[in-house]
Amino acid sequence: MLTPDTFRHFADAVLMLHIGVVLFIVGGLVLVLAGGIKGWRWVRNLPFRILHLSAIAYVAAQAWLGIACPLTVFESWLRVQARQGAYQRGFIEDWLQRALYFDAPAWVFVLAYSGFAALVAASWWWVPPLRRAAPRTSA
Repeated sequence: MLTPDTFRHFADAVLMLHIGVVLFIVGGLVLVLAGGIKGWRWVRNLPFRILHLSAIAYVAAQAWLGIACPLTVFESWLRVQARQGAYQRGFIEDWLQRALYFDAPAWVFVLAYSGFAALVAASWWWVPPLRRAAPRTSA
C-alpha cells in the first residue's frame, strides 16, 4: 500500500522531471544560438533539433487549446494523494514550484509559448540543423 510520503516523493520526482523539460526547452534554444555563434557542431544535430522543436510546439499547442500540462495534472493528483497542503513543502520544492508555476491570464501563456516557439523555429534558419550526408558508394 502506498503511503502519503510515497505519493509526495513521486510528486517531487514529477516536479523535477517538469523542471528538466523546461530547462531542455529554454536551455536548448540558448545553447543552439550560442553554439551557432561558437561553431559547436552538436547543436546542428537533426534529431536533437526535431525533439527540441517538437517539445515547444507541444507546449504551445496545449496553451492554444486550453489544455493543462499533463505533468502539472499528474503532480497535482499525486500531491492530493499525499494529503499535502499548499505550504507543506521543502525549501527546494517550494522554490522550484514558484519558479515553474505562475498565476496569469491564459492569454499571457499563449503569447509567451507561441513567441518562444517562433524563436525556436527561427533558430532553424539562423542555425540550420545538418542533415546526414548520403553514404558514399564506390564505383
